[in-house]
Amino acid sequence: MSSTEALDNQEGLDIEISESKYSSYRESEAAENRDDSRNELSWKVNSNRKFEQTKTEPSDASYDSIPRYEESTVTLKEYYGHSIKKSLTAKSAGNYVSSLFPIVKWLPHYNFTWCYADLVAGITVGCVLVPQSMSYAQIASLSPEYGLYSSFVGAFIYSLFATSKDVCIGPVAVMSLQTAKVIAEVLKKYPQDQTEVTGPIIATALCLLCGIVTTALGVLRLGFLVELISLNAVAGFMTGSAFSIIWGQVPALMGYNKLVNTRESTYKVVINTLKHLPDTKLDAVFGLIPLVILYVWKWWCGTYGITLANRHYQNHPKIANNLKTFYFYAQAMRNAVVIVVFTTISWSITRHKSSEDRPISILGTVPSGLNEVGVMKIPEGLLSNMSSELPASIIVLVLEHIAISKSFGRINDYKVVPDQELIAIGVTNLVGTFFHSYPATGSFSRSALKAKCNVRTPFSGLFTGGCVLLALYCLTNAFFFIPKATLSAVIIHAVSDLLTSYETTWTFWKTNPLDCVSFIITVFITVFSSIENGIYFAMCWSCAILLLKQAFPAGRFLGRVEVAEVLNPTFQNNVSTVVSLNESNKQVKTTVDVLRTSEYKFSTKWVPFDHEYSRELNRYAKICPPPPGVIVYRLSDSFTYVNCSRHYDIIFDHIKEETRRGQLVNLRKKSDRPWNDPGEWKMPTSFSTLFKFKRNSVTEDEELPVSNGGIKRRSYEKPLLKVICLDFSQVAQVDSTAIQSLVDLRKAVNKYADRQVEFHFAGIISPWIKRSLSSVSFGTTNEEYSDESIIAGHSSFHVTKFSSDDDADFTDEDSHISAPYSNYGTLCAATGTNLPFFHIDIPDFSKWDV
Repeated sequence: MSSTEALDNQEGLDIEISESKYSSYRESEAAENRDDSRNELSWKVNSNRKFEQTKTEPSDASYDSIPRYEESTVTLKEYYGHSIKKSLTAKSAGNYVSSLFPIVKWLPHYNFTWCYADLVAGITVGCVLVPQSMSYAQIASLSPEYGLYSSFVGAFIYSLFATSKDVCIGPVAVMSLQTAKVIAEVLKKYPQDQTEVTGPIIATALCLLCGIVTTALGVLRLGFLVELISLNAVAGFMTGSAFSIIWGQVPALMGYNKLVNTRESTYKVVINTLKHLPDTKLDAVFGLIPLVILYVWKWWCGTYGITLANRHYQNHPKIANNLKTFYFYAQAMRNAVVIVVFTTISWSITRHKSSEDRPISILGTVPSGLNEVGVMKIPEGLLSNMSSELPASIIVLVLEHIAISKSFGRINDYKVVPDQELIAIGVTNLVGTFFHSYPATGSFSRSALKAKCNVRTPFSGLFTGGCVLLALYCLTNAFFFIPKATLSAVIIHAVSDLLTSYETTWTFWKTNPLDCVSFIITVFITVFSSIENGIYFAMCWSCAILLLKQAFPAGRFLGRVEVAEVLNPTFQNNVSTVVSLNESNKQVKTTVDVLRTSEYKFSTKWVPFDHEYSRELNRYAKICPPPPGVIVYRLSDSFTYVNCSRHYDIIFDHIKEETRRGQLVNLRKKSDRPWNDPGEWKMPTSFSTLFKFKRNSVTEDEELPVSNGGIKRRSYEKPLLKVICLDFSQVAQVDSTAIQSLVDLRKAVNKYADRQVEFHFAGIISPWIKRSLSSVSFGTTNEEYSDESIIAGHSSFHVTKFSSDDDADFTDEDSHISAPYSNYGTLCAATGTNLPFFHIDIPDFSKWDV
């Protein structure tokens, strides 16, 4: 006998052994099914493909009759009437136009109390805005007057369109830094000897472009795009930008700003600044001393002084409150007081000296009033040369403002409309081009000051703008002697508040480590590269994380657990004490018992098997797997082309691991097996005899691991696949690709199981998802999937109580029969009886005949 014949005979013997085991297993299974089917309910499909329930129970059994409910699919007409039609009426158009001018709603109610609060807040912020705007103009590499131009325009125009009472529009540090970057990059594209294109013209042109784009975004109601960038990403480039601004001001603070190029990457500025420390001049006195005074002033008025007031005047609350008010306004005035004091000193030592003999650098001439008001003349080709710098500028402009306005809206309990805020800052910048301003947006520090002043309406901006105009016309001669080092001290003191604290960084780590990583990387990119690259990385990271979560969804296979709700339980402490000794210490654990109630009503809930990790259930609770042949899978997020293939692979791999084929592959000859499932390689008989290896009879006869905490079972002991239930309670939308993947999965599992496998869906929250599934014959039986022997006893419906209104009628569209619900008892179908495989919640499959 040849070795080949011997191998075939041995395989035949192995197959006979396996077939005998498999046959005995199937006989026992059939016997169990016969026992379980004695009391089953059979469903018959009539000519109209509607389900009628017939009783095979004894005649004395009673049932509640429920009316048939034919559930239709959603249509485009319904979508139009539900979501679109109400937005196209004349009333909605009028509401849209009125929403563009929020001032119309609150201005008729304006009163003296509001006016007084706005006046105090406006003047207080104005005293802070004047020195800050001139300082920020220096960051933007512009003359001080351009900061003042941007300030008064922002204060005036924003009050007409704002939905936030707290936000103060004007020059800010990060936008000023971005403006300086744009000016430097655009000027590189022109010859050095040309005079047509200058820094102020570039800044005003940038203001024009930002205003156009931002206004368009607001009018088209595209403010939701701002939400694509996460908070940690915004904090990252804000922190990096603040760090860049602070080090960019240190050379001016020390008096050698001409020796350091502050437009380079921040790490180079830091290195060059430290190299030139020996070149420090007298300016450091006018920079370091004011900086120390500002921080000490802030600490005393903001923390220690209030603590002393509470401690020494706790029995005199009126005096304590007066001191707190004094400290508050003193803290608000610290910038103005410091500048006045050191400007006076500067005036005394420089007033009679020429520019070459002055011991310190001073601000110089600031033009009085509003010069060259009118339509700006844009040089040819300037806007195209600025196009590459525009996206980063718009992002900075929009993100900072929306983040600030929404933050103060939540704190002070009013609603901020992001789309309207985009229109407000867009129109502000458009109008600002007529006054040669540069881009303005919301300031966090000044907005916080307005909020603490108890501002009542956006009208306070008019008083703030009035302070700036007063300074422009009356104080420009005094501005001439302001030390530049003192302005740098004011900038450093103001910008340091933008640095994210250690506590916030630690909060990022505790809430989501990936957010902390994004924050740190954004800071490093901003410092070691540029603010633009930091902004782009923050955007790309946010979008990548969003896509990653969609592409790798956290789908879970579910098991059953019985839970009961206990109302107002009573806990007993110190019922029993368990003492456990460790090598290092002694631990005492006290158990807490719930007092028993007379009766618990348990219900079946479906939770993931990895509940120890997910914390969805007590780790010590027992989870029972679904009945044999049933698989329950919960999808997460949206089910779209991005993640449908991954869901397909996860489900089908689990099916092959937990269930057996309809025709066991190991009962075939080796030559009949598919190429992609050849099984384990077997050594030929001649080799095994020669080397005395023991040969297994059937490879699949070995014990295999089973997921979900089950026991190890041989392949012929695994159940046949009968039901796949997909939990759609977390799925908000689907697309054609995802639906097609379900169709492919249905074909694959039917071929694998060699029978029709039921697909059940639970918790569908969108009618369009149900429409999509119904369109490819999910949810019901049809010509291709209508084997009555499989469907019998496998359908269940959820029922609910109908409305108590006597006039509520039930209409059957097919038979055109109308009847009061009361004719059918107290129950009605919770979902369509024509869709028996769509459920409100996951059925209790343990009660099914599966």
